[in-house]
Amino acid sequence: MLKVYPAESRYTSDHGWLKTAHSFSFADYYDPNNLQFGPLRVLNDDIVAPLTGFVPHPHREMEIVSIVLQGQLRHEDSSRATETTTFGGVQRMTAGTGIVHSEVNPSSEEKVNFLQLWFLPEQKGLTPSYEKTEFPVEKMKNRLLPIVAKNPASKEIAHIHQDLTIYLADLEKGKEIVFSQKPGRRIFLFAIEGRLVVNKGEAILNRRDSARITQTPVLQLDAESDARFMLIDLP
Repeated sequence: MLKVYPAESRYTSDHGWLKTAHSFSFADYYDPNNLQFGPLRVLNDDIVAPLTGFVPHPHREMEIVSIVLQGQLRHEDSSRATETTTFGGVQRMTAGTGIVHSEVNPSSEEKVNFLQLWFLPEQKGLTPSYEKTEFPVEKMKNRLLPIVAKNPASKEIAHIHQDLTIYLADLEKGKEIVFSQKPGRRIFLFAIEGRLVVNKGEAILNRRDSARITQTPVLQLDAESDARFMLIDLP
């Protein structure tokens, strides 16, 4: 079962310093039929103006992942973690019993575009923590590169307290990727750039379109143009 959500179906808002598109209910946008997909609770596509950002604010009982697509993102939190990330880096924060953090654009000239994802953790009451990891961008070429996982196989993969894996891929025009998973799991697919054909034409995803997929343990992805996308294997 596959349902496509076109980019234009997302809730958008423009706050001047922030332009954002929400794939799920968030802040001023509430839809009781669009609260989450499995443990995936939030996917915000944020563009933040230079020298602005999200001032310190609290979080609890959530796994938060930030993936920078363009520009720089600076993180600070109450555990004294301070990091700046560009494309090729992942920020993962366990809010657990409570943490305060900020995310700002430190550049005086360039906007930052990043994906902010929230996941429900496997258990509540976790100790708050933060980590920054860096993945080899060149290894995204024509393959699914894991960048976040419950059981990371290397220091290039961020650890998350949920049974999921986030992959990124750069698929060249005319190339194909086949993804297989255990029955009973979910797939969330997000086209960052380009045009993807899913399962020989069952669906086509253009830039910023997404798909929520169930009961499909094998997924075939073909690029009609050079495409960059994110795939999340979810319980």
